[in-house]
Amino acid sequence: MQTTWVRDLHHGDDSVTARSTTPSGKVTFPCQKPSTAVEELSIKKPQPTSSNFQTGSDRSDKSWNAGTQLTKRASSPQASPVPKSKPSSGPSRPSVSAPQGPPSLPSLPPSLHLFNAPGSRTLLPAFHTLMCLLLRLFLSFILLFLPCEEERLGASKKKSSTHDGQCHKDGPISNGTLARRPTLICPERLRDFGAEEYLNGDVKTFETTVVGGPEVQLLAPPKPSIKRNKEYKSAPKAPVEYLRFEDISAASLKIQQAGIQKTPCTYSRLSKLYGMEIYLKKEHLHYTGSVKERGVLYLLSSLKQDQQKKGVIVATDCNFSMAVAYHAVELRIPVFVIMPAYSSSPRLRMYRDYGAMVISYGSTARDSQNHARHLAKENGYLCLEEDDSAVYLAGLGTVGIEIHEQVPKLDAVIVPAGGQCGVLAGTAAAIKHLNPRISVIGVEPEEFPLLLQSLKTDSPIKDLYSTPNKKLYGDLVQHTLGTHTFQLAKKMVDKVISVREEDSLVAMLRFQEYEHTTVDTEGAMGLAAILAGQLPELKGKRVAVLVGSANMELDLVRQCVDRALVLDDRVSRFTVQLGDWPGDMAKLLDMLAREDVRLLDVCHSRYSDKADLFKAQVECVVETRDKTQNCQLRRTLADRYPTLRWLDR
Repeated sequence: MQTTWVRDLHHGDDSVTARSTTPSGKVTFPCQKPSTAVEELSIKKPQPTSSNFQTGSDRSDKSWNAGTQLTKRASSPQASPVPKSKPSSGPSRPSVSAPQGPPSLPSLPPSLHLFNAPGSRTLLPAFHTLMCLLLRLFLSFILLFLPCEEERLGASKKKSSTHDGQCHKDGPISNGTLARRPTLICPERLRDFGAEEYLNGDVKTFETTVVGGPEVQLLAPPKPSIKRNKEYKSAPKAPVEYLRFEDISAASLKIQQAGIQKTPCTYSRLSKLYGMEIYLKKEHLHYTGSVKERGVLYLLSSLKQDQQKKGVIVATDCNFSMAVAYHAVELRIPVFVIMPAYSSSPRLRMYRDYGAMVISYGSTARDSQNHARHLAKENGYLCLEEDDSAVYLAGLGTVGIEIHEQVPKLDAVIVPAGGQCGVLAGTAAAIKHLNPRISVIGVEPEEFPLLLQSLKTDSPIKDLYSTPNKKLYGDLVQHTLGTHTFQLAKKMVDKVISVREEDSLVAMLRFQEYEHTTVDTEGAMGLAAILAGQLPELKGKRVAVLVGSANMELDLVRQCVDRALVLDDRVSRFTVQLGDWPGDMAKLLDMLAREDVRLLDVCHSRYSDKADLFKAQVECVVETRDKTQNCQLRRTLADRYPTLRWLDR
């Protein structure tokens, strides 16, 4: 066997391959130069059929074996020695003896046969060459066609699929490359392309807004459903869908677990006075003295943990702010209260006793609110304001469930309707679900009939041009009415009435005399409607009156009581002219003593411009037991003193 070693320069290295031929026409597969043994593959040599094949083989031999070729003669270390033979000069192949080494491996498939043209000195893999040429042509075609296709696709997408509008968070929306952004936006990503809408409490909401041109196509051309969606959002939601009884029940369970206890709803001694069974739901017995603790506690409990860690901020001196200050500290939520500079010292001390951080800022309530919003924006606080969110209304509606449980066979419920009307709306939603036959009546001050005027115009009034006594009414005279509370009140409240200031003050006096408790005007609003005689249809029926608040400063309580005594004909003031002689003043005082009248104040003036010559002007303030005694005193004084004049109340 003759072995030829060939240096192949085509593969870029100095690899050496071996070719072996035998006299029987068998050829071994080229392999790496063996170190200890030779592995041979016996392949049957095909016979050339034409001169054209020989010429093509020569060309292949020139293309694949260009460069220098080193040949030498060697023998396998395991084969028997063979006699050396001289290479022939002709095209015929040298004959060598058959190998005596180990048996040859099985032959390769025909597709891997190596052909050799007569007279050529190297073997050429024709099939391998053909496959390489085809592969090169295919790669060239791909490289030429791909840039053109990418430019065409990029130009078309730039014209049709780029969003023209501005996005609030992520910038313009563009499909771009298919591998980077899919054509369908996942629902989880919709909030990133929406405008953030402010939310109170448990929870922030988002409203999806389309800000681009009509040419944007994500999956299909835009449909008119987007326009219908906008029209639906502009209209108020249905009350039943907005506040469900299931939400109120869940709120009732949660606030009881958090520490809110059921307040008593007891029979009142005022029932005999007004001819009906009156049950007082004493919501003023809460820690902060207001029913709004229910909604505030449920609202704070519904906040996310990250927002609870950041804290909340309020900027109004009202029952809502006091409830936020107390329950936020109980829930370990940082709370800040912004108060105007004119706030009273007892109120500031009360907020600090709750554990809140109190900041005095501004000369008006509006200045404090603006400063609170500024601090909330800079520090990430949640600025809480009393509104008509579903979470807050659900918490307030829990009082309706308790009234229905505590008073069986109830005929009517009287609820104050001032401010945002959240207590009225939430209570009505719960009562009407449990028993639609129970009448729900709302009461608001006559000086600020916000809900009553809104029902007349069939739309919520945002600002009622009125100047009520804010120091007296407090939370009842807020200048906004929520859309959701208006819709709930319109559907579920049977009657809304307004009461005068005089009736509210007298109702506060009745609470002190008969119930031995002090309430403010909001707490006395329900009883004021009864004593004013505006609910004659409730005579002989069982009525529950919600006493919602008892937060009033001491000096204001004293003024209200004094004014209520005058309005109730219990305190009277009159003037009379007496002669400037000894004993005339004693005669007047003796008459008042005989009538069993208590003298509160007396003023004797000789130099009054209204007194005659040698006369003195005397002004007296007296207190009687009731209206009957007051009338008797008037008749007695009129008979004795012709110059008697009763002063206006």
